Amino acid sequence: MAKDFYETLGVKKDASKDEVKKAFRKLAHQYHPDKGGGSEAKFKEINEAYSTLSDDKKRGEYDTYGQTFGGAGPQGGGFGGQGGFNRAQGFGDQGFGGFDFSQFTQGGQNFDFGDIFSNIFGGGRRTQQKRGRDISIDIELTFSESIFGVERKILLNKTSVCNRCSGTGGEPKTEMSTCKTCNGHGRVREVRQSILGSIATERACEACHGKGRVPKEKCKDCRGAGILKKEHEISVKIPAGIDNGEMVRMTSAGEAVSGGTAGDLYIKIHVKKHPTFRKEGNNLVMDLNIKLTDALLGATHAISTLDGDISIKTPENVSHSEVLRVKGKGVPIGEGGGASAGMSAGKGHRGDLLIRIHIDLPRKLSREAKKLVEDLRGEGV
Repeated sequence: MAKDFYETLGVKKDASKDEVKKAFRKLAHQYHPDKGGGSEAKFKEINEAYSTLSDDKKRGEYDTYGQTFGGAGPQGGGFGGQGGFNRAQGFGDQGFGGFDFSQFTQGGQNFDFGDIFSNIFGGGRRTQQKRGRDISIDIELTFSESIFGVERKILLNKTSVCNRCSGTGGEPKTEMSTCKTCNGHGRVREVRQSILGSIATERACEACHGKGRVPKEKCKDCRGAGILKKEHEISVKIPAGIDNGEMVRMTSAGEAVSGGTAGDLYIKIHVKKHPTFRKEGNNLVMDLNIKLTDALLGATHAISTLDGDISIKTPENVSHSEVLRVKGKGVPIGEGGGASAGMSAGKGHRGDLLIRIHIDLPRKLSREAKKLVEDLRGEGV
């Protein structure tokens, strides 16, 4: 039974080309395979119907004979015509996820469905600016550096803007002339024939890298590219209070590209463990082991903090696991962090130092000590 292409698109037989195109775009959005509820079979049918009804000759043959000639189904009719479709191995890099539209052929001509559908559905291929590659590196910090913040110098071997020409591609003080390839527009317009008609696209001019002007004398270092591979030192400011595993992103610190923007630099932080302190939110936490007599009578203890040595006094009859708080000796909050490890937090706010008490009970008592404890027991202690 012959398919009713008008019914497939949901239009009347006297529908105009614009009505046919509008119906096709709506259904393609609804049923293309990469969307939830999409259908490969339905998408194939509406594409087949549109390829026929959008062409005056094919539409005339279809209205007269119920089909078009030149092979089974509409000639080159979408996915059912010559070339068919190939299921891609992965998703995301083709025009529609899961389909390799670039291999589609019609009458010996190649069509890039990625370009076609990006124009129909508002894709950004025509105006998308080139972007350099992102870079990721790992940095190891001491615990103190992670608490107070630190500034590091990093040497990267990456594609960067040429220092000699500052990215222009020309020798210093050389004159710039209008690019003959794009006539100074910086972009080249291309028109491709497809089953949907003529599709116009634009791309950056390769001769001038999208700038519209070219140097009369090319730079001797980068040979006119404006970029080159070299060692580049950058300064990285690690914020105070950063946690192990966090990422720091530096915009445009990645690899440069001619006629576009540089990629980003991603820095993954690895923090060494501290033998005494651990971080809990904005507070620093440590354990303090004290003797039983100090717990009963109270005592003064010297503690080495990240800011230096301090003395604290444990009160009489302090309990096991009790927490003592030393204000302002924790993690810097906001802009209060110092520029390097060991610096004070300045005028900014800080968390607290929490000291958790652990009472060491003696494993063995001397005869005299045992007698004293028995005397305490007699007093009800």
